[in-house]
Order: sequence, then structure tokens, then C-alpha cells
Amino acid sequence: MKSVVFFSDLKVGSKTLLNKLDTLLERTNLKEKIKERDLVAIKLHFGERGNTAFIRPIFFRRIVDQVKQYKGKPFLTDTNTLYIGTRGEAISHLTTAYQNGFVYSVVDAPLLISDGLRGNSAVKVTIDKPCFKTVSIAHAIYMADVLISVAHFKGHELSGFGGTLKNLGMGCASREGKLSQHSNISPKVKTKICKGCELCLTTCAQEAISMLLSKKEIESKRMTALIDSKKCIGCGECILTCPTGAVQIQWNETVPIFQKKMVEHAYGAVEKKKEKVLYINFLTQISPACDCWGYSDTPIVGDIGILCSEDPVAI
Repeated sequence: MKSVVFFSDLKVGSKTLLNKLDTLLERTNLKEKIKERDLVAIKLHFGERGNTAFIRPIFFRRIVDQVKQYKGKPFLTDTNTLYIGTRGEAISHLTTAYQNGFVYSVVDAPLLISDGLRGNSAVKVTIDKPCFKTVSIAHAIYMADVLISVAHFKGHELSGFGGTLKNLGMGCASREGKLSQHSNISPKVKTKICKGCELCLTTCAQEAISMLLSKKEIESKRMTALIDSKKCIGCGECILTCPTGAVQIQWNETVPIFQKKMVEHAYGAVEKKKEKVLYINFLTQISPACDCWGYSDTPIVGDIGILCSEDPVAI
């Protein structure tokens, strides 16, 4: 049986794009998905600071209004990034979201970073797939009763393009989940910029980090951190903790394997919710690269419209 996909173009006519979004939501089974007092996670990308291609906050206000109309309790949410940018931990992430216009007076819903202060608030979800037996999914997304994925469709350096599946697979994963998709080995320490402050030691729950005198630093007798890959579980906590950026991700996963890993995480993000998920793609300002960049390049094609479906693959 073919999946139903609702589409609205950008031609205004007698209806604005905001009105068309309302109609799209009304045509879906969103009302049947939401029970009174259900906690409804609206998964989006708040945009990196300096980026201008992300979906405008006023569109999320319309989604929030519909959820409230159906007696649900909506919140806007995303997860912290693996890299150290303006969304690497919850404080900077929320500050960036506010600066990009996602304030309560506009969206009429609270903002919540689903994987917590430092990206380690997560649930291990059993999936038994070829790449992973379990995946690490952000706690708040996992615990939400309903999930509405709202993705900005654009190009992406590894996945080819980013839409619903990336919004679920990468966007709903914790720091550990993101690292496991991007790399198949533990982070490494760049000794030239390691200050030997030992902060990473205090945050490593596995005691996988030790301070050693490297061959390059014998004369200065400066101790630098070393990660034991046999003990490391790939949580990524040390990457965020390091004040100099000396602990670095090894971006070594091949594209085909990365894509498989991402889709398996997408499966883990929605496996618990079954029919209580809705997917929306905005095909607007389709930039060649991800919204994680601190700028937005010229769109590669003109604006197309909005897609909505209960099937993430169909859109």
C-alpha cells in the first residue's frame, strides 16, 4: 500500500503559507495521535548562530497551536551537537535558539534540549540491526508521548541531503549516538594543544584517560592526555569538556556505513512511538550544506513547498 503524502506549494493565492500549514496539519491524523495531556516533542533544528536558512519560528507557532487545540502539551526540542559550536551544550544551544527568534512570545511553547546539559542524558534503545544492537537516543525525545519531526530539507556533506531521516537519526541521538555514527574509533588527543589541565580525566566515567609525558614534550616535561581506546565507550564527554579543543573526533566513517548507522538511529528514535509520529519537511531555502554551518549559501534550487506524511521514507 502506497503511503499518503500531503503537499502544499508556496503560491499564496487566497491562502498564506501559514494557512496552508494549518490545512496540512488538519488533513493528517494528528488529532488522533494526541491524547489529552500528552507530552508532544516538536523536533526541529534551531540553526547555528549566523545561519539564516532554518525554518522560521512563526511556522512552529502554528504547529504548537494545533497541538494545544488537541489538548496536548507541546515543546520545541533539539539535541546538542557533537562538535563544539554554538550548540555544543544546552546553555549555548538555548542562547542560540533565542537569538534566532525561538522565544516564548513567538512560539508559545517551552524549549528543551532533549539530551540534557552536556548531551549525555540518553536512553539505550534495543534495535538489533546490522550496525547496532542498541542505539543511544536523547532522553526527552524517548520519553515524549508524541513526536512531530519538522525538518528543513537541504544538502548534507555525508548523507547527501538532510531531511526527515537525518532529523531523526542524527537529530534525536545523544552525543554518544552521534559519535558512533561519525566514527568507528575513540577520539584522539592532539598533544600540541593539550594544556594538561586534566579536566577530561574528571569527566571520564570509564577511566579511559591518563596523563603521560609524550616523546615530543620530554624537554618541557609537560604532561598530556592519552585516551585508551580499549576502555573508551565513545560517549564524547571529553570532547565537550576540553577547553582547548585538543580532544578531537576522528571523522573516519565511510559514507555508506554512516548512512546505515544514521537510519538505524532513526529507527530507534521512533520505535517506541509507533503510530504517534508525524513527519513534516520544509522544502524552502534548500541550501547546499547543513544548517549546522554558521552561514547559509545560495539555495541550489528554488523553494518548492511543504510535505507532510506518516511515513518518513515517503518524504
